[in-house]
Amino acid sequence: MNKVILIGRLARDPELRTTASGISVTRFTVAVSRPVNPQSGGEPQADFINCVAWRRQAENIAKYCSKGSQVAVDGRVQVNSFTGQDGQKRYSTDIVADNVTFLGSRNTSNTVEPSNDSSFVDEMPSYNEPQNIPTTDVSDDPFKDFGEEVALSDDDLPF
Repeated sequence: MNKVILIGRLARDPELRTTASGISVTRFTVAVSRPVNPQSGGEPQADFINCVAWRRQAENIAKYCSKGSQVAVDGRVQVNSFTGQDGQKRYSTDIVADNVTFLGSRNTSNTVEPSNDSSFVDEMPSYNEPQNIPTTDVSDDPFKDFGEEVALSDDDLPF
């Protein structure tokens, strides 16, 4: 199974590009904190993990995220190989993002701030409270519709 889940902040602004066939692709780097090791002096450390997203997901990341934005990435590891200009075989490891969730943005007070971009709100699906839901009064006897009590033995259980 090849499954990766990361939560971190973007280390730089995402780079949106388009392939020759018109498919959007965004590359971004997520800084993921490591647990603080008291033996190393308590200095926080992070891993910088290269990620790539495709199509509509790529466009949304480039539009709504920037350096410092907190994201959750759900995807898979992909190792690529290529020959460098010096003729040496090189390898790169990326996380191919299947799903990216925007968890917030970074500002000077380190709190989440709402976006001033009203087009984002316009694209969000609306939710309407359900109307005219029938209710049942169970204040007298909530179990009156279940009938007689039946005793079960261990032999009656399906497992």
